Amino acid sequence: MFKSRIELEDDDFYLTPEGYKVFTEKFHRKRGYCCKSGCRHCPYGYDKKN
Repeated sequence: MFKSRIELEDDDFYLTPEGYKVFTEKFHRKRGYCCKSGCRHCPYGYDKKN
């Protein structure tokens, strides 16, 4: 099963100084589910450390 592709907008992510793409809370909410990867801006309360 493939998830539908979400078109990225300018405020859906930012680049770190090292060049990594970091998704914002807005993007995660638009996606609609938690991927359980420990994302920096996870609005679903998932904590990979627990």
